[in-house]
Amino acid sequence: MSEKQQSEKNLLIQGTILAAAGVITKIIGAVYRVPLVGILGDKGLGYYGVAFQIYAIALTLTSYSLPVAVSKLVSARVAVGEYKNAYKVFRGALAFAITVGGTAALIIFFGAGVIAKNIMAMSMSVYALRVLAPCILIVAILGVFRGFFQGNGSMMPTAISQILEQIINAVVSIGGAYVLLKAGRAVGKTRGDSSYGEAYGAAGGTLGTVAGAAAALVLVVFIFLVYQRVVKKKMKKDRSRHKETYEEIFRVLLLTIAPVILSATVYNICGVIDNAMFGKIMAAQGHKESEYAALLGIISGKYDTLINVPLAFSSAIASAMMPSIVAAVKNRSRKQLHNKIELFSRFTMVVALPSAVGFIVLAKPLLDLIFFTEDNRIAAVTLQFGALSVIFYCLSTITNAALQGMDRMMTPVYSAAAALVVHIISLFIMMVVFKWGIYAVVLSKIVFSVTACIFNAHALREYAGFVQERKKTFIIPAIASVIMGVVALVVHLFFELFLGTHIATILALLAAVAVYGTAIILLGGLTEAEMRQMPMGTKLVAVCKKCRLFPS
Repeated sequence: MSEKQQSEKNLLIQGTILAAAGVITKIIGAVYRVPLVGILGDKGLGYYGVAFQIYAIALTLTSYSLPVAVSKLVSARVAVGEYKNAYKVFRGALAFAITVGGTAALIIFFGAGVIAKNIMAMSMSVYALRVLAPCILIVAILGVFRGFFQGNGSMMPTAISQILEQIINAVVSIGGAYVLLKAGRAVGKTRGDSSYGEAYGAAGGTLGTVAGAAAALVLVVFIFLVYQRVVKKKMKKDRSRHKETYEEIFRVLLLTIAPVILSATVYNICGVIDNAMFGKIMAAQGHKESEYAALLGIISGKYDTLINVPLAFSSAIASAMMPSIVAAVKNRSRKQLHNKIELFSRFTMVVALPSAVGFIVLAKPLLDLIFFTEDNRIAAVTLQFGALSVIFYCLSTITNAALQGMDRMMTPVYSAAAALVVHIISLFIMMVVFKWGIYAVVLSKIVFSVTACIFNAHALREYAGFVQERKKTFIIPAIASVIMGVVALVVHLFFELFLGTHIATILALLAAVAVYGTAIILLGGLTEAEMRQMPMGTKLVAVCKKCRLFPS
């Protein structure tokens, strides 16, 4: 194997480690959502979801950008052997996280009442929002540690801490929701308002987020203390003459963080605007708060739970991609840059396309398998309508990372801002003119993601001369996905007659994986050489050869 192939294999392995952790955490999230949905109900999930939308905005403004920014700045210095400057970036980012994260946590905690009542038109979400406030500071600090490890080319600490975080989150969320739901109902009886039960239950559900983040932070700090010996050895080898001051570090940190914050804010504010517009318009159309809170609960509790699984994969791949893009830019190698973007885009589409088709074909069976005690008819239609957004959100995540790695930090901001304007206009028309209700929220997400992808693709072509290869990236995986979808649907319909819907769904999923893998190889989407560069590629090639999938 050549040095280039070995490098690409290592990148894919690192990306796969982080992606696998992301998928595992989303699966854990989907599993624990089942009892959580049963405890809170759609109305409780509505309060829970609204609180998380505000929390997500606060994270975006304070800490969401930190892993990306720290990873980018650390990897840029590591690539040229400036280990002391890389460590200074870490320390400067840590001071920034504590200051900004702590300030935001205090603002959210003391301003929760005004935000819940006056901005989100859902006053009962105040309790969940207050519980979440301290987590903003915890996640900010956690993001700096994760970004430092990623910048040094190690995704393992992030991956392990993510899994631990989600396990703790699941256990504490279920226990907290159950206990506080009962407490809230007791309060509701004395105050004559049954909504206190769901509101307290939602607050209990958010306890897990705080506990999980705290556990993850303890873990990464421990790993960092162990890893410090390696850091000190590297700094001793540092012979670079350029010594950055903390003033320079803070300046470059802010210049890097600000565009990432703006870009991420636009993406996250999209959900807040959806909720706010949906609540205001539904109220103006004569609907009760409990009614539209339940509909938003379907989106946050069921739709997002499934959609976020492939999105977690693309986010992890984008994180793993960042150091390699930075290195290609430092080396002034346009060919290397193009190869990295194409490699990671293909890797992402191989997962995103079949995921979208799977959601379209098996939406109701998948939801019934996970949320088996619920009526999932509305959720199934939203999942089918929103499935296409998976493809474009995944692709825009990769192209955002590519542009940020190229130091085109503001370009994703412009793309996302333009997409947001189009999104708001389309959502307003769909809700006010066509009166599509909750389905308008889902369809407008497709509009947003497609628009962002178009602008990012144009920017990559203009700044780097990059045009994504289409046949192996989109066309072949799309054809293989359609074949997979047809087979999965037939298998499900057949076995449902004899074995029931849950077993039929599991068998359909197994058939889908086998058929998609076979189809994409037979159609030439993956060659033997390309598969060998993938994690466990040699073993996969051996299996494929036994099945005679490769041309002789």
